[in-house]
Amino acid sequence: MNPFVPPRREREAGFTLIELMISLALFALIAVAGLGLVDSIIGVQTRTATRLDALAAVQRGAFVFSSDVEQIARGRVVSDGSELVFTRVAPGFGGPPVELRYTLADGALVRRLGGAAQQVIPDVRALRFRFAQGGNWAGAWPLDAEAAEDWPDAIEMQADIEGRGVLRRVVALPAGAVGGP
Repeated sequence: MNPFVPPRREREAGFTLIELMISLALFALIAVAGLGLVDSIIGVQTRTATRLDALAAVQRGAFVFSSDVEQIARGRVVSDGSELVFTRVAPGFGGPPVELRYTLADGALVRRLGGAAQQVIPDVRALRFRFAQGGNWAGAWPLDAEAAEDWPDAIEMQADIEGRGVLRRVVALPAGAVGGP
């Protein structure tokens, strides 16, 4: 026996080729499952972000509408139920009152100030305005020619938004005109 040659074992220590292939296959399955999970999480995150963006747009639009109506100025409120026209205090200080018009155009709630149109809420299928007066609701305003300068107690906007349902916003009007003599 040669002292420099290690003794031969009957069975060498280590992994066989089949054992290595099985372990690689198991790691590959775990990696594929992990990638599927990550892809699923990214998909959920993308859909959630899209829905949150759409909800934020609706909330901004409802805020703009409420803010405009709350700043109503002396003048007429006119509506046939599908469009609303009124005068509000000018943005900023000291400006003259401006006429605002809310209407449905190209599938969106549109706010018109002078000649400029601003899309307030996208994907609107239907739009309706109603007016509270003395505990009753009316689909148009003014109720008659004699009350042309009167204001309703409240204005309700209902916007049927694609895939979201109906947004209903009721804004109470002040008892008297804001601004102007």
